[in-house]
Amino acid sequence: MLEVVTMMEIDAIFAVTDALGIHREMLVIPLGPASPGRVRKLSSGKLEIVVEAARPLDQWLGELPGLIAAAQQR
Repeated sequence: MLEVVTMMEIDAIFAVTDALGIHREMLVIPLGPASPGRVRKLSSGKLEIVVEAARPLDQWLGELPGLIAAAQQR
């Protein structure tokens, strides 16, 4: 179980968001993971990406584009 989000997890998230054309300054990535991981749009317009704590990162990253798309539609 992931206890702290490190640069390794952040870099992996950036690889996904960069490919989607999302500027890094539009992201908020808390250093505390949660289960379930989630994405939500903040009132500032930025996306908060909370890393999944209980499942493998690679598995969760595969779902991240869908989570981002859903959050952007709200």
